Amino acid sequence: MQTTITAADWPIATCLHGVPTTTPDGTALHDAPLEEWEAALALVRSVGFGLIELADSHARIGDMDPLRRDDLKAVFAENGIAAPSVHIQRKSVIQPKVGDANLAYAHRTIDAAAEWGMAVVSTGLHQPLTEHQRRALWFWTQPGSKDPDLPAMWTLAVTRLRELGAHAAELGLQLSLEMYEDTYLGTADSAVRLVEEIGLPNVGLNPDVGNLVRLHRPIEDWREMYAKTLPFANYWHLKNYLRDEPPSGGYFSAPTTLEHGLINYRQVVADAVAGGYRGILLMEHYGGDSLGVCATNRDYVRSLLELPVARLDAQAARRASTAAL
Repeated sequence: MQTTITAADWPIATCLHGVPTTTPDGTALHDAPLEEWEAALALVRSVGFGLIELADSHARIGDMDPLRRDDLKAVFAENGIAAPSVHIQRKSVIQPKVGDANLAYAHRTIDAAAEWGMAVVSTGLHQPLTEHQRRALWFWTQPGSKDPDLPAMWTLAVTRLRELGAHAAELGLQLSLEMYEDTYLGTADSAVRLVEEIGLPNVGLNPDVGNLVRLHRPIEDWREMYAKTLPFANYWHLKNYLRDEPPSGGYFSAPTTLEHGLINYRQVVADAVAGGYRGILLMEHYGGDSLGVCATNRDYVRSLLELPVARLDAQAARRASTAAL
């Protein structure tokens, strides 16, 4: 990424939650004719996005024929859309029975991301949704899989993620690990420890604190989570939720815009910029008009960037003036 950046040109991308993963006849978008992709990208472009995260829910570029992948990339270019990142979701490299296969898939995806010209491969340790989660209105209200409290399994996670990080580094890519409940990336302290033990400069965190704020259970304070994880961030999913913990008991959460949820992104974005974060900001939202909310959030975040970026410019100007004396 460029060494200097403005609020106007900061890379802000959208997720594809607002784009169906299948065509009306049930064909997976991964296999669909390129005309279906043109329609999907036109939808993205209609809300003003030029950057997307290409999640493997929509296209598994690691399993895609090279000619098909090149054709898809050309369709992106023709429609004015770039994909600077790929997200591997729910394919944990330590998942029982399929961990080896998931590791091989991640390696293929890293190769494909480099061939595409991407900058970031995002992944994590969360596993496929359970049947109860798939049937729930909001999947996070139901318990999912949990990483075991076993030193040998922790070591395996470190070893395999380090292997992926080394591969990504060889190809000039960042590897980002997404925070997610009940995994070794499920708390701020655990996530930081995991990245520190991996010990590679191109491996960092995707501090998606929204994944934890939405849980119907006690949670860490979002301020403390960000304070601990932002110094290790190299990619960032931003989303927000309403949250309440009534005195009568129980928990409530629901997706909302970045501006209206529990997390104060005006504070967090300023802290991130001041702390040196210069990575992609990925707008993510579940439910309703996801793309529309992501567009609203993009404009809001860009407005938030103006003051902290101006402060950086002023600081740089003062340093230059002092150095010239």
